[in-house]
Amino acid sequence: MSEIREFLPDDLFAGKTVLVTGGGSGINLGVAKSFAAVGAGVAICGRTAERLESARVELEGLGARVSTAVADVREYDALAAAFDKCRDELGPIHTLVCGAAGNFLAPAEKLSANGFKTVVDIDLNGSFNAARAAFEQLRETRGNLIFISAGQAFVPHFAQAHCGAAKAGIDNLMQNLALEWGRFGIRSNSIAPGPIEGTEGMKRLGPRDGGAHAALKQAIPLGRYGTVAEIGQTAVFLASPLAAYVTGTRVVVDGGMSLPGSGVFTQLVMSAMAADSPGHP
Repeated sequence: MSEIREFLPDDLFAGKTVLVTGGGSGINLGVAKSFAAVGAGVAICGRTAERLESARVELEGLGARVSTAVADVREYDALAAAFDKCRDELGPIHTLVCGAAGNFLAPAEKLSANGFKTVVDIDLNGSFNAARAAFEQLRETRGNLIFISAGQAFVPHFAQAHCGAAKAGIDNLMQNLALEWGRFGIRSNSIAPGPIEGTEGMKRLGPRDGGAHAALKQAIPLGRYGTVAEIGQTAVFLASPLAAYVTGTRVVVDGGMSLPGSGVFTQLVMSAMAADSPGHP
């Protein structure tokens, strides 16, 4: 994440605390590392202690003071305790990144009620729990919220009814909090990443073979997959004084992938499912 220091001061967030839910891996860890690179104290929470400790080493390697806490965003009391621990160790939260999420491919006719509920609970309910638990600290710092959304929130995708509903809810929540909490000086925005190379999401949702991988890449107007660093840099911008008058906004960071719709994604997913299950319509 050292590249962000080429463009922004390495003390831009000195004295400020950033908390990232689901921060032990993937895009969320990348976001945490971007904030660490510009001087923030960084707190991360997640469900796996081993991932959090591994992430701690990486963040401390960037010079950050780090706080970790095992907490499931679906459990409000555990989350609130994690936020209190963050305050005790690093100071009040200036930026909360709601990144904890779950997803998988499942056509709606095969999606169980429990599978749908699980994704909504983690993504949407977990985002509200985190925002609500952080409110008093954010009001004190006149800080900001960043939600990790997705293209499924505004473009229908095959086998993604659960994710689309959850992420659309997140974007609506983001705008409602921007409207309601602006009077406390709290800004609220979301980031909708496109396909990001080397992440768990790409392993679960992306093409499984080289030809399909290339076909999806060719469907992206910029002709490439995104990087974790590019999402982190967007988050730093939104939380910084550079975006002091930006609130209630979804920033799409997908190389233009959503512009032509989800047709290529749908074709690739349906082809993969047909190969896995002969006779699948």
